[in-house]
Amino acid sequence: MLSSMTGFARAVTETPFGTLTCEIRTVNHRYLDVQFRLPDELRPKEIDLRNTIGETLNRGKVECSIHLRRSATASPELTLNESLVKQIGVRIGDITRLVPETNPVDPVDILRWPGVVAEPEIDTEPLFAQASSLLDQALGAIRVMRASEGARIVEMLTTRLGEVSIIAGEVRRRMPEVLAAVRVKQKERIDKLDIDADPARLETELALIAQKLDVDEELDRLESHVSEVSAALHKNEPVGRRLDFLMQELNREANTLGSKSADTETTSAAVDLKVLIEQMREQIQNIE
Repeated sequence: MLSSMTGFARAVTETPFGTLTCEIRTVNHRYLDVQFRLPDELRPKEIDLRNTIGETLNRGKVECSIHLRRSATASPELTLNESLVKQIGVRIGDITRLVPETNPVDPVDILRWPGVVAEPEIDTEPLFAQASSLLDQALGAIRVMRASEGARIVEMLTTRLGEVSIIAGEVRRRMPEVLAAVRVKQKERIDKLDIDADPARLETELALIAQKLDVDEELDRLESHVSEVSAALHKNEPVGRRLDFLMQELNREANTLGSKSADTETTSAAVDLKVLIEQMREQIQNIE
């Protein structure tokens, strides 16, 4: 099933270490680009977490944030950095001698000093196991969201492909009369010149003009690309890059159709095709 590259998921779980939260945001990107925000305890496991995401998502810019809010029961005892406390005490004494009128220092203020209170270390492996399970849960949710958005894109693209086929069919149906009108117009121009033209040479020139204006090959390729796009939409694999290439090919044929146009209706049809192709291309930029 086709998937979008846009999604968001959030998963929360309570662990013996505290509340663990995982948030994933994904947007379109040419390749898979994963960026992490992890607690210090999980940084050694970043490669493993990155591999987990790579096994689930194929393309997109992925921002993954895992946050641990420690519970009060997880660290009931405060561990003091006694060496740092002694240094702070010495410096407070120095300041008191220099500025005698300084108010006494509240011990609670010292506790707030960075590094004075050391949180007990957490065993990385059990925490990693909890984080991996939570990441799997978030990835499952984001795959559902991306698939839902992908289904909407498929519906939109299918509608546009149908419109492209209708326009191409209408251009093909009108081509005989368009070429006939061109032939008549060229003959009228020659008649106005009031010269004797070699009938065989005239027919040859008219045939060459008709050949230059014939768009059967372009319409055949256009319809072939439409079929390829339609088939790709139902593949159970990443097809974003292939669809992007097919949009370029469709646009190429629409441009050629416009350059060969022999009347205003064909020109208008070429413009309509380019509008439809651009609408599809914008949506395809977001397909995995």
